[in-house]
Amino acid sequence: MKIAIVGAGIIGVTTAWELACDGHDVAVFERRQAAAEESSFANAGVVAPGYVTPWAAPGMRMKVLRSLLSAHGAIKLRWPLHRRDLAFMRAWQKACRLETYLANRGRMQRLAFYSRQRLHGIVEGRELAYERSDGYLVLLRGAREQKLIQPGLDVLREAGAAFEVVDADAARRIEPGLAEGTALAGAIHLPQDEVGNCRQFALLLKREAEALGAAFHFGCDIAPLSAAHPRSLSLASGSESVAFDAIVVCAGLGAVPLLAPLGLQIPLAPVYGHSISAPIREPLNAPRSAVMDERFKVAISRQGQRVRVAGGAELGGEPGRIHPAALPTLFKVLQDWFPGGVNLSAGMQQWKGARPMLPDGPPIIGPSGVPGVWLNLGHGSSGWALSCGSARVLADLVARREPEVDIDGLGMERLLRR
Repeated sequence: MKIAIVGAGIIGVTTAWELACDGHDVAVFERRQAAAEESSFANAGVVAPGYVTPWAAPGMRMKVLRSLLSAHGAIKLRWPLHRRDLAFMRAWQKACRLETYLANRGRMQRLAFYSRQRLHGIVEGRELAYERSDGYLVLLRGAREQKLIQPGLDVLREAGAAFEVVDADAARRIEPGLAEGTALAGAIHLPQDEVGNCRQFALLLKREAEALGAAFHFGCDIAPLSAAHPRSLSLASGSESVAFDAIVVCAGLGAVPLLAPLGLQIPLAPVYGHSISAPIREPLNAPRSAVMDERFKVAISRQGQRVRVAGGAELGGEPGRIHPAALPTLFKVLQDWFPGGVNLSAGMQQWKGARPMLPDGPPIIGPSGVPGVWLNLGHGSSGWALSCGSARVLADLVARREPEVDIDGLGMERLLRR
């Protein structure tokens, strides 16, 4: 089939690769000038399937309130708040029910473990070399974190994740660069999890897809789809429409206006994350792989010769502006654990990215309900961890094959039941 993909982030690129592998004639259209320039650009890069869970969970409302009142809280509201943000919060609160949370957690984790398997298959099969390392360490600063993490350990056990609870000495043997002066009660070590440079992987896989015949077109701002001709694309600036056998929308937040003329209302909202990346000053004082500060929900990861510090969740605010209060927590956590490990005076990069998130957590993968229009959307903060599995699922559905993983609840019908 002749298939168009709208969006060339990690989801669009992996989807293009899988569809090209199946022999389709694939064309990808991206409004930016290169692949993986938005949500996929400078994220933490952690692939930890056991930690892929919905933010809509029992007890989260109180946690969010405490976070809003804390100077270093992980979740913040910024002005201006838009109508879609308020609608997102209302729907998110409804999804915090225990039954809803458990169903969505199962959906996300099944997809996440499958996606990691697919990622490894692609990397080994195509011999892709990008910045990556094995292992993930969740740091517990004190007795409070040790107590609060217990439900999370139960989740890891239920998911079948390989992990070990270790004391402070063992944690420092795993990550020798951890500062001795910062209190550490223990850690959770996940040896099968990993960290990788999402953008590098996306660019490498783009080349592999092109070698199979996929064409990537950049600087293409696509006009909203036409209800009369939903399988045709044209430029927002004006152009003749081009017909395809199928359209796959992987455009993140851009999907909302794109799909509106078709009567498809996707309740996506941007939940912004931040990161700083800086060159390593002293390798012995830098992380070997990735650590997560459980108290502040900040990840510190090794990205080749750089260290990336990522965290936070902002709803509202201005897309192109980093709020002055957004970065101090990242610098604090970096200084607490790896002081002197990176050079912050030269070559430092600051980044803000919108995670296109659905209120209840899981993405939407599959037919839109409009013939010939398919969706691969709403992966939120787990886009990198879910990308390879989501792409294979979408390709299987297009080919009318049964996916290798249970996809119950990952289709449009979930939104219609809300």
